[in-house]
Amino acid sequence: MEMYKLLPKEVIPKTILIRTSYLKRKLAEKVITSGISFPIAVKPDVGRMGLMFRKITSMEELLSYHEHIAVDYILQEFIDYPLEVSVFYYRFPNESKGIITGFVKKECLSVIGDGRSTLLELIMNYKRVQFRLEEMKLKHASKLNFIIPAGEKYLLSEALNLSRGGKLISLEHEKDSQLVQVFDNLSYAGNFYFGRYDIKCKSIEELKQGKHFSVLEFNGSGAEPHHVYGNGNSLLKAISILLHHWNVLFKISLQNNKNGVPYWSFKQGYDHLLRARKHFKKLRKLEFAMNTIVPVEWHPAKVRETFPDVHELALKKSA
Repeated sequence: MEMYKLLPKEVIPKTILIRTSYLKRKLAEKVITSGISFPIAVKPDVGRMGLMFRKITSMEELLSYHEHIAVDYILQEFIDYPLEVSVFYYRFPNESKGIITGFVKKECLSVIGDGRSTLLELIMNYKRVQFRLEEMKLKHASKLNFIIPAGEKYLLSEALNLSRGGKLISLEHEKDSQLVQVFDNLSYAGNFYFGRYDIKCKSIEELKQGKHFSVLEFNGSGAEPHHVYGNGNSLLKAISILLHHWNVLFKISLQNNKNGVPYWSFKQGYDHLLRARKHFKKLRKLEFAMNTIVPVEWHPAKVRETFPDVHELALKKSA
């Protein structure tokens, strides 16, 4: 929420902060009075790697999410523009123009139906899903026996983070002065100097014109330059990209300090690091717990018959 408050309202989704302490009645009232309609997006106020991000389609789903999440979270209108992109931008405080170092398109983890195979078979045969097979079985338990129509795309994850199975595709050839100007304007408004914008837009052309786009997130000094992954880089090239960004961040910090921004003490930084590690460990546990909840429409015998390994895991977690 801290970042959203710094950005112009017209470029961000309608967003409200939900406290875990809210009773269900208050939560329902907040949603109704906000004017945000389903489907909605929910994610932790302080998040990482797409953990606990969900697309929610009904009040019943939202109340269930609210029951299980144990951290304050953001509820916002779901932006359905067809493209999601990441733009890594920086500008030195004493300069008027910034630089875009990375521009990539994100694609969701998904499978394409052939009209014959069940969802489970499509998942089992898709190479990119193999490293998160059990998670996908749990998450889509109620639909594993569905036959996906030929040519139809089935989303396995709404989160486009690389760590949640998303794919990054280079848009390096689309970088130009027009695109830089859009992000200069945004960064002046928010007083941002370094970080990654995650954006949904109608098209690259309209984004360059500053039209029909929405800033889903702005990630600051801890942001990862996604173009490390999306451009077919060698390991040495990837390391050089990271070193360049750390060097830029160092120089921006020096200039900001000269302009009156105080440094953190070592203790402040170390305490923040410990709190962050503790928080993200909690998010990982919440994500695991949420994925091991057996859907209510599934009878236990049917679950056990279809995928006994997952059934056993869910029972242990429930106990």
